[in-house]
Amino acid sequence: MATNLYALILGASSGFGKAAARALAQDGINIIGVHLDRAAGLQQVEELKAELSTLGVQSHFFNINAADAERRAELMTSIAEILAANEGGTIRLLLHSLAFGTLKPFLADSPNDCISQKNLEMTLDVMANSILYYTQDVVRRGLMGPGGRVVGLTSAGSTRVLPMYGAVSGAKAAMEAYIRQLAMELAPYGITANSIRAGVTHTPALDKIPGSDVIMGNAFMRNPNHRLTTPDDVASVLRLLVKPEAQWINGTILGVDGGEDAVDLTWWKPETQA
Repeated sequence: MATNLYALILGASSGFGKAAARALAQDGINIIGVHLDRAAGLQQVEELKAELSTLGVQSHFFNINAADAERRAELMTSIAEILAANEGGTIRLLLHSLAFGTLKPFLADSPNDCISQKNLEMTLDVMANSILYYTQDVVRRGLMGPGGRVVGLTSAGSTRVLPMYGAVSGAKAAMEAYIRQLAMELAPYGITANSIRAGVTHTPALDKIPGSDVIMGNAFMRNPNHRLTTPDDVASVLRLLVKPEAQWINGTILGVDGGEDAVDLTWWKPETQA
């Protein structure tokens, strides 16, 4: 049975966002999904909408550039209308799952082969700054109130060095800092802000990172469960976070990785394991 609660998911058509939409819908939370897809990806969105319909919830999807200020303003107007049509409607969760950035080294012999100012600013704007802009909008407009949750998806790459990953690493670190600041400033509104640090997960975004097969292989060895994290693992935690009992979880980075980040490969050897 649908409720008057909504989840606004940025990056809803695949990976973590898609899994979150499915999981939250099972608890009666309506879905407002933002995605940017060409024709090939739109079929996935239609299939997701059909699945959500069978779960008895409303779903509204917007195929726009989530980082575009004008499109964001138009989206907020549409969301206000959706909530007004469902008396007492409110955004329970704002999930930031945007994964679009430039994968280039900081230094190269040719300026064309390394990251530019435009590349860097775009990466930071999409993967970090946008969570702040969306939070400002939903709070100012009264679209999210007490009990609201702001969640940004981060990665262990925020504190580690990977080839070509510098701009994305910086964006993830910035987003974590924004979340901590938001946790303090949103507390008077009864809203929490947290980051989820997922373990290595095979998603379309990971496939774009050079050496992703090595990253996945190392994670498989390091993880105590000897498997990769899945989008459904993260979605299950989101189902917990939106509950009233999770109100005191605030301003933190939640590791959802089965213990992967705790294990140091410098000492791990297969023959020592049972």
